[in-house]
Amino acid sequence: MTTVTDPFISPFSDHHHHHHHLFAAIDLGTNSFKLRIVRANPTTGRFLTIHRLKDPVVLASTTTTAISTTAQTRAIDSLRKFHHILASLAVPPSHLRLVATSAIRESSNKSEFIQLIYETLGFQIDVVSGYEEARLTYLGVLQFHPVYNRTVLTVDIGGGSTEFVVGLKGDVKLGVSLKLGHVTLTQRFVTNNNNNNGILAMREHIRNVVKESGLVEKVKEYKIDVVVGSSGSIRMIEKAIFMGYSSDLVSEIGLMEGCRRDWKFSRDELSGLVEKLCEEESGGREDGGRKGFFKTRSAFIVAAVVLLEEIFGLLGVEEMEVSGYALGEGVIAEKLAEVFDGFDLNANARWRSVLRVASRFNNKKRMSSAAACASISQEIFTGLRKWNKIDVLLDDKDLEYLEAACLLHNIGLITGKKGYHKRSYHIILNGEHLHGYNAEEVKLIALLVRHHRNKLLQLDHNSLRDFTDEMKRKFRVLCIIIRVSAILKQYQSLSTQSIQLSHSDEGFKLVCRDSSANNVESIPTDVDVELRKELQHFEKVVEQKLSVVVLSSPSGS
Repeated sequence: MTTVTDPFISPFSDHHHHHHHLFAAIDLGTNSFKLRIVRANPTTGRFLTIHRLKDPVVLASTTTTAISTTAQTRAIDSLRKFHHILASLAVPPSHLRLVATSAIRESSNKSEFIQLIYETLGFQIDVVSGYEEARLTYLGVLQFHPVYNRTVLTVDIGGGSTEFVVGLKGDVKLGVSLKLGHVTLTQRFVTNNNNNNGILAMREHIRNVVKESGLVEKVKEYKIDVVVGSSGSIRMIEKAIFMGYSSDLVSEIGLMEGCRRDWKFSRDELSGLVEKLCEEESGGREDGGRKGFFKTRSAFIVAAVVLLEEIFGLLGVEEMEVSGYALGEGVIAEKLAEVFDGFDLNANARWRSVLRVASRFNNKKRMSSAAACASISQEIFTGLRKWNKIDVLLDDKDLEYLEAACLLHNIGLITGKKGYHKRSYHIILNGEHLHGYNAEEVKLIALLVRHHRNKLLQLDHNSLRDFTDEMKRKFRVLCIIIRVSAILKQYQSLSTQSIQLSHSDEGFKLVCRDSSANNVESIPTDVDVELRKELQHFEKVVEQKLSVVVLSSPSGS
């Protein structure tokens, strides 16, 4: 049997019990490789992304179907980085799956490439068919949108192919993969001195491929209730429309007024964006503004919008909803179903609305920060619940409210730091985003967000007047948990793996540590000052002291 040869790679360990709820997926795409790591709750089926990373690898080539040596080197470097992250977090090997899509699927040297990856890093790669890619993407969409009971047409534009799937209640009714990707279309039709002829040729090519596939006729056999786009390029298109790129009004200031807008856009809005980008392209006006907005997707965005506009026209789509989840989350959902008996793809519809609004207003950095806050809060909540001497009975719903508040506490930062907690509160209370929660539950989550910083509410505060006495006491407990967590996550590094709360006669002790950490690390002064205030609040509310210890590995180890 072939052994792993990379001297810097150590095998994953499966002995860390507290990491058994971590799951991961790696998507080896045409344009980029993506890593997703989630923490799952086996009781509720909810999962929360705690780490994600995307590396621009670009496997496709204009001159050959083989993956070049240079591209292979980029791929190995990217996967080595992913391996180190997975090993540092002790993700169980049985909870990981790597899937390769179009570029590797279509390459003439895929077997040699897959063997190289295994020999170098020990990774087993699953090269999925176009149909399987479409099916997994649909499963990912079901974790983001409450569309389980509706007939959904999912469209996923990748770098080398576009997947179409018609699904209902978790079953794929139709799956089609076409060799139309934003990277390959760009390489073939969009050049540095491009003009309208290149765009017209690309449109004609797209129409011919779709026509030859019989896609339009196949889709028309179903009564489609909703059309969902799930790829990163489609999410970027929606963001451009949402933030006014086509009207040169790119700004986050107007987002507060449009806070009720969900993840969707119309055919007319898409056409406006296509017109704007094509004008820039034909006039040679691709300036820093476009690169600054679309970043790594800037080179491929014209092909993506043109392809999507053609899909809208050919399939008669008037409006598209957009999913924050796609292939990677579908792979993880299937892993969860393998490990946890009774995992329900349709569970937690209302939790998905929390994820949607968090993703709506938070960028990647703020989402990571919010997820860290939720992880700390969950540990403190679980410890208090086990202690069982607190004057309120905490249940699973209370944990859900707390985690929702953690994910949403910083959404107001989209328009600036000053007073962001108040803006977050208003978006939650007035945005009509949290579907499935009643008015009291929405208010509770909003108040936790509003008061995660600054002054701690007293039980007789006017904001709590509609709550029962028990709910008021619960609010205070949940509020002090999120306040402590929000401060600690400012300091907690992404490498911190373990957060454990214990209790003794001296009170509670919260320990944050790396996998092999034994050195006590001092907390920065500015964080320490805030933390001390909240520890005093904790003692007042819980009537128990709380101490915090941060353990880290020696520098250089």
